[in-house]
Amino acid sequence: MRSKTFPENLSQNKRLSIRIVSPEFGHISAESAAQYGSTQRLPYYFFLFVLHGSSQEVIDGETIKIGKHELFFAMPYQLRQLTTAGHSANYYKLGFDDECLSRLPKKFPFLLNPLNQQKISFLPDAAHRLWNNFKILNELLGTADTDPELILAYLNSLLTEINAAYFILDKKHIAGSLDKFLGFKLFVEDNFTDQPAITEIAEKLALSTDCLYRIVKQHSGVSPKEYIIERLIVEARRRIYNNQHTSVKELAYELGFNDPGYFSRLFKKVTGKTIASFYQDLSL
Repeated sequence: MRSKTFPENLSQNKRLSIRIVSPEFGHISAESAAQYGSTQRLPYYFFLFVLHGSSQEVIDGETIKIGKHELFFAMPYQLRQLTTAGHSANYYKLGFDDECLSRLPKKFPFLLNPLNQQKISFLPDAAHRLWNNFKILNELLGTADTDPELILAYLNSLLTEINAAYFILDKKHIAGSLDKFLGFKLFVEDNFTDQPAITEIAEKLALSTDCLYRIVKQHSGVSPKEYIIERLIVEARRRIYNNQHTSVKELAYELGFNDPGYFSRLFKKVTGKTIASFYQDLSL
């Protein structure tokens, strides 16, 4: 059985872990918001859709601006920083956990973010279909005892629309290579702290190392080795945030580095900051 990661006090349905927020509905009190702090390691999937106007999100240290007919999404374990900037927009925010997702009848590959883009632009017709789905979910979640099957039906429709838009705007990616890239991403997620050799990954995916290189470069813009390094540094930043008393040496060993000095140099090369200055920024 999957463990629930959605905070119980946030759910708007008695039998589902889900919450929706719009300008007029679903906001938590300032006191409740304060207990989560200014930066949160997401325990659930998060979406922000803007019909008109603009907004922005800060995820894993990167600021992403969301405009008209655009949707931003984030996955569990990413670091989301609450911004002081308000929304000058008609928007919906939606959050649900993996247990909720598991009750849907199909899988949604975009949630693995294989193209490394957490913002999706929609054509006008698709944007209004998406808006209507959000609107219906907003109405259904206005009552805590709404039948979960109704909510799941519209959530499934919503994610189907998003999944189609995520992939249709990127014509150069063909299904076969995308499947292999998803396999690469999943393997990396499960094993990145072991720092597997590229030859090992290629063998697991029944590919030559040259073919693996081409596929990963095509879909991510970086080599397999660079992809793993970037994933390690993202994880380092997340672990620093969650345990600010961990030493550089301990962190390096946790992430599979035998040489803490090399890890420190790599962290600075990728982020532009030393680990010490990253700790200092968190303490401000």
